[in-house]
Amino acid sequence: MDGTVLVADDDRTIRTVLTQALTRAGCRVHATSSLLTLQRWVEEGKGDIVVTDVMMPDGNGIEMLPKIRALRPGLPVIVISAQNTIMTAIQATEAEAWDYLPKPFDLPDLLSRVGKALEGARRGARMAPVAAPPPRTEAPVTEDLPLVGRTPAMQALYRLVARVMNAELPALITGESGTGKSLIARALHDFSDRRAKPFVLVSGQDIGVEQGAAVISRARGGSLVIDGLGDLDGAAQARLVRLLDALPQDAPRIIAIADSTLGAALESGAFRQDLFYRLSGVTLNVPPLRERIEDIPLLAEHFLARAARDGGLQRRLSPGALEAARQYRWPGNVRQLENVIRRLVITGQEADISRSEIESSLTAQPAAVAGESTEAGTLAESVARHVRRYFELHGADLPPPGVYQRILHEIEAPLIDIALEYTGGNQARCADLLGINRNTLRKKTNELDIRVTRRRKLM
Repeated sequence: MDGTVLVADDDRTIRTVLTQALTRAGCRVHATSSLLTLQRWVEEGKGDIVVTDVMMPDGNGIEMLPKIRALRPGLPVIVISAQNTIMTAIQATEAEAWDYLPKPFDLPDLLSRVGKALEGARRGARMAPVAAPPPRTEAPVTEDLPLVGRTPAMQALYRLVARVMNAELPALITGESGTGKSLIARALHDFSDRRAKPFVLVSGQDIGVEQGAAVISRARGGSLVIDGLGDLDGAAQARLVRLLDALPQDAPRIIAIADSTLGAALESGAFRQDLFYRLSGVTLNVPPLRERIEDIPLLAEHFLARAARDGGLQRRLSPGALEAARQYRWPGNVRQLENVIRRLVITGQEADISRSEIESSLTAQPAAVAGESTEAGTLAESVARHVRRYFELHGADLPPPGVYQRILHEIEAPLIDIALEYTGGNQARCADLLGINRNTLRKKTNELDIRVTRRRKLM
């Protein structure tokens, strides 16, 4: 690796480590704790690449990027930061940083990125200019679940969001329940150049022929988020395909949210491949909490601080409590962690949360294997959860009229489809099994767009 690296960081240890590592790799290094010194070096034509921290004693490294770009358009800049939120990745991308790396970083990884940046600069490659975004008039992301994390999986997700937020592609967000998929959807909208336009969240039941057209009209030019993609039956999937094929010129960006069972549904044929291809222009997978346990202290601190702001006791996790939290599998992911923390703040008396406290709280949680649903119970209870979730998706608004028929169709379609499957596609036997007239069955299959073919008999 050959080139001169300008390093700006107010941490002497980081400057020393980077200087030694880059020198051993064959680079020449100039290191400083001042952005003013860095700017002077850039003005003098020194350096082939810049590695800079964000928060410096005399300014902000990201805010300095436009000056560097104006002085030396081809000079690549790698941003390193201890601020492990999605905002840092977004800001670095908007400022046209070559790359972004959170602290604490893996030294070989940083050296590899420096090498690639130097090679790219020699070839004359640089990041495409980013159009100036419209001004933000409000806080971009809600505090529902915090988009914070220093683990590689979360940082990779942040960088991907930053790269695709303005892409003219549909986005598919996948992950287990409680991981924060809806926040990623919100971030894709709120940080994009569509942020001043509508953000519309709907469930699959809203995507009927007439309702779908109304929803598209409401979200025109903004973002349309379709939640519960994996829950759509065959009829709803067919309606959605037709809707996507008829999108107008000023259509919203389509963002779909699905749980981790979508892959299995796709493989089994329960989910249409043509619909998947229409929605997966870019796929963002949100990792479960058990795969990012190093983020648990950061998340817990966030929830504890929020609970204290809401009038609760100022508490903190003891080392033993933190270890217990790290050992738990968290089937409910970040949402479950938040609920546990809130309960501990309300019920506790001491400033320190003990290991026994958190273990007692976790013992009361449903024991679920990773990836399994924790929602057991009767059919009526499952339907009640589904209906309640459908209403909650609309926030303060009510769903569009016609809820009764839409919910009935949601139940009818899988019932008839599975009955046909278990009777080998024999309509007479299926009608008898269901206790309905064969003409009624034929009418229902037409209404619900269920394909009636001879199938392998399962019963």
